[in-house]
Amino acid sequence: MWHFLSDRISILKIATWNINGIKARLNEVLYWLEEYKPDLVALQEIKSIDENFPREAIEELGYNVATHGQKSFNGVALLSLHPFDEVNRGLPGDDSDEQARFIETVISRPGGAVRVAGIYLPNGNPVDTEKFPYKLAWMDRLIDWAEDRLKLEEPFIILGDYNIIPTGADTHSAEAWWGDALFRPESLERFRSLSNLGFTDGLRAVNGDEAYTFWDFQAGAWRRNNGIRIDHLMLSPQAADILETVEIHKDMRAREKPSDHVPVVGSFAI
Repeated sequence: MWHFLSDRISILKIATWNINGIKARLNEVLYWLEEYKPDLVALQEIKSIDENFPREAIEELGYNVATHGQKSFNGVALLSLHPFDEVNRGLPGDDSDEQARFIETVISRPGGAVRVAGIYLPNGNPVDTEKFPYKLAWMDRLIDWAEDRLKLEEPFIILGDYNIIPTGADTHSAEAWWGDALFRPESLERFRSLSNLGFTDGLRAVNGDEAYTFWDFQAGAWRRNNGIRIDHLMLSPQAADILETVEIHKDMRAREKPSDHVPVVGSFAI
């Protein structure tokens, strides 16, 4: 829904959430949608083929649903209170890539439109396997695609689970994570390349404090607050200009059947 501030300005809430399985987390998703009513949500790791995604339960809350699914692994979805002007599935640049990690849409707003891409960037571990080169190649494709999209000069948001820890300040222990595929020179170099195209890290533009988005299910990570920040909203200059706030819904990690990630919500003044 549009959250109106005046006759001319409204707030559009755009969120990302790695739910770690829609079947296991459907009740959590429905609760959160009803409680917070975001305008558009990019979900990652739905772990469902398109036909099995529980769209009816979500549509009953007023959301349009678009999915790019895959059996048992990966999978991304978009939920929107507004009609999709277009939906594109799969990151361009490699026709042989069968992993479901990318979905893009455009939703109209008064006077223009907002382009949103939901991504589930590869983890890349273990780094001594083919998984790490795949991560780096996927990031190279993302950079090429994003550079082309920036030419449209429109509010444009790439959000999702990046599986990238941008800096040591985004982890409870930089020393413990250094060398992991999420936090090593090759990965960070590409993340900086994306930023250098002109993208702004939405959360860091408004919040310099400790801000984690993921706590592992193991080793008491949640209880110890041993978290990392890997879920990001990267904003084109036009999107950064209308950013109001970014919130991390940490309370969702304390629920009965939580994902190991929590929602991150950006508010944009239209």
